[in-house]
Amino acid sequence: MHKQATEWLELSVTVSGEAAEAVAEVLSRYAPDGVAIEAGPEGIAAGPVTVRAYLPVDERLAETRRRAEEGLWHLGQILPIPDPTFRRIAETDWAEAWKAQLRILHIGQRIVVRPSWLPYSPAEGEIVIELDPGMAFGTGLHPTTQICLLALEEHIRPAMRVLDLGTGSGILAIAAARLGAASVLALDNDPQAVAVAQQNVRHNGVADRVEVLPGSLDQASGRYELIVVNILAQVIIEMLAAGLGTRLTEGGLLVLAGLLLEQEGEVIAALRRAGLTVRRRRQVEDWVGLEAG
Repeated sequence: MHKQATEWLELSVTVSGEAAEAVAEVLSRYAPDGVAIEAGPEGIAAGPVTVRAYLPVDERLAETRRRAEEGLWHLGQILPIPDPTFRRIAETDWAEAWKAQLRILHIGQRIVVRPSWLPYSPAEGEIVIELDPGMAFGTGLHPTTQICLLALEEHIRPAMRVLDLGTGSGILAIAAARLGAASVLALDNDPQAVAVAQQNVRHNGVADRVEVLPGSLDQASGRYELIVVNILAQVIIEMLAAGLGTRLTEGGLLVLAGLLLEQEGEVIAALRRAGLTVRRRRQVEDWVGLEAG
């Protein structure tokens, strides 16, 4: 955490479920400790969803706020995004609210995601990922992250080469390495995400197998036994048109997540155009993951 701040500026945007992940991704570039996602009892997909980012009140606040508002404006050219609202809150209130959102998560049979301040003694065979990226995205709390982790737990084999596109906090790349992959290339267009993921990779002791670099599909050379893409549906469709499927080895597996239920058909159509067949479908709440090859 950024202990130098004694006060924080909370930036809030209330949007549809479809826009929530895109808004969270934009705001995470300017919020050093992540974003909070608040959905109603019917879940994120049903909306509306409030996305909150916390900007430290320091000498850089005016510039940080301007850049965050500009990022939302550009996103608003694609999706309906209302103007954000702002309020100042004290460090003590913010810190406790942030920590209260995180807990030890058990995902699948073996994967445990642990915030650094919570003690945990793993059972035999469990792999523990220590991660403090923020309130919701990248911690394993979001259904799309859980869908990908379940797929990795089932399919990762020794000697596999893995590609993680849109790595974010690096959680999926770290999990792939801890599950036995020989090498993982993790890419993200956001420089701040790259820096955070690199730190998380080092902290979890897998820097010898995970390389985190800026970029996207164009920066991935060679072919991979498993490719995981946890991004917005439209970006996945564009990647498939740009040759994502050609980066798989013979018999390789493509794991796609970040899809809302109503977007599934468009992505399946894009997979078919790319010559790929859906092998398995996973659903958590209104979020869908597809495995194809």
